[in-house]
Amino acid sequence: MPQGRAQRRSGRQTVAGHRDQGIRLHHQKGEEVHVKHSIAILILLAAGLVHAADLQPISEAGYQRLLASAKGKVLVVNFWATWCAPCRKEMPELVALAAKYRAKGMQFAAIAIDEESDAATVAEFVAKTKIPQPAYIKRFQDDQKFISMVDPRWSGGLPFTVVYDRTGRKVHVFPGEVNIRELEQVIQKLL
Repeated sequence: MPQGRAQRRSGRQTVAGHRDQGIRLHHQKGEEVHVKHSIAILILLAAGLVHAADLQPISEAGYQRLLASAKGKVLVVNFWATWCAPCRKEMPELVALAAKYRAKGMQFAAIAIDEESDAATVAEFVAKTKIPQPAYIKRFQDDQKFISMVDPRWSGGLPFTVVYDRTGRKVHVFPGEVNIRELEQVIQKLL
């Protein structure tokens, strides 16, 4: 991961290391809600720069719904970020693989780990590389808990690809840049 980017994983630091306070609303229970990211997305939507169907926020519960909705299909989930060079490099091959096996029962989900404030950059990359829709951007309550939920062995490094069989069981993980031939062999065995 490039220097300066490691600070972004926490979701609380900017590249320069400054606190990203944003706008905060407080619920009665004292729970903070950050609306800066939502406002940025709304502005982009209003300007027509991002289409609602192009990029969907995904939470921990949303990830569980994604897994449940994919039962009956082989699901390949790729965690990536626009600032991750290996992620950008492998995405066109993943998109081509998704197109090749979609009709045979494979579903591909790309989940951007970028901050929601970077939604325009993510949406631009999604459109440019023709990532299958819907594409997702993280909205996790707790990054570390989410990482452990996906795979306890995952360090949080990107890219990270997970393959689930038709029953929803995790059958293979690819930490780091995926070997497309190896991924394709895994998919072929499951279809």
